[in-house]
Amino acid sequence: MSAPSQPPQVLFVTSNRIGDCVISSGVIREIARQLPGAAITVACGRPPAPFFRSAPGVVRTIVLDKKKMAGHWLDLWRQVVATRWDLVIDIRGSALAYLVPARRRIVYNRSWETGLRKVEMVSRLMGADRPLDPEIFLDDRARAEAAAVIDPQLAGGSGPGPILALAPIAHQPGKSWPADRWGALVERLKAEPRFDGWRFMPVGGPGDRPPATPALEAAGPRGIDFVGKGDILASAAAIDRATLFVGNDSGLMHVAAALGRPTLGLFGPTEWWLYGPWGPRTATVASNETRGQFAPIEDLSVDHVFQAVLQLHDQYVAGAPSTPTTP
Repeated sequence: MSAPSQPPQVLFVTSNRIGDCVISSGVIREIARQLPGAAITVACGRPPAPFFRSAPGVVRTIVLDKKKMAGHWLDLWRQVVATRWDLVIDIRGSALAYLVPARRRIVYNRSWETGLRKVEMVSRLMGADRPLDPEIFLDDRARAEAAAVIDPQLAGGSGPGPILALAPIAHQPGKSWPADRWGALVERLKAEPRFDGWRFMPVGGPGDRPPATPALEAAGPRGIDFVGKGDILASAAAIDRATLFVGNDSGLMHVAAALGRPTLGLFGPTEWWLYGPWGPRTATVASNETRGQFAPIEDLSVDHVFQAVLQLHDQYVAGAPSTPTTP
């Protein structure tokens, strides 16, 4: 009796950034299409690692903590060199893919950056005949962690109304809309009849507390605090409870779009036409909305963002069935 054959072994080296991991997440499904039954090992940074714990076909996640003298790459090489890989996919374009045994290699190269959206570039890299839509692989643990924070706050006085999720931080200079304007935006929305009874939920990591404070203070008893309350998959599960999302150009913006939430991304001096949220229910608002021209994000007024939120609401929420606040 012959021994059962080993499933195809795939190494997927993806980003240390949350947003880039989301953008390239469609690769997971494409691997399964090209190599049915593949056992996928993912190598990524620590912040996005929870994305892959319940992703289909993923049997192992290797966390890359950056070290001096590129020591993290040496650590990864030691962990993967003994495997004969059927396919190595390296979104980061490192030399690693050429230093491990592999039958086939797909390696990202910056020469591919010719004005296409990143989702489209990754899709072409994989040889896909259609864009590989990003996907968030939520699990019961993430949903339970989100519920453990949100439900007591709802029961404690914020009430069961629809939730507007807010991401008032980005971790690159120039991408963060001033914190006081998030507070002013919430004040405007609270007074807007369309948002009567809505709840306002800032989402972010532990270091995002200061930028989120004005929005939480403005929300008062209608606020839900999900800043620093869990890992990125718990934050994704919290965003999945929302009816609308508004955020800076950040990883959480891409998470919201991948979850199918109506998403508004705020942009300053970056290419909104390339890096805006991907999906049919998304929009951007920029400090300069002429392609190829830029302005500081501080030039983006509260009124401009407020009007864009109203438009997002009218396009995707008004007249649609309400989004439940329980999983």
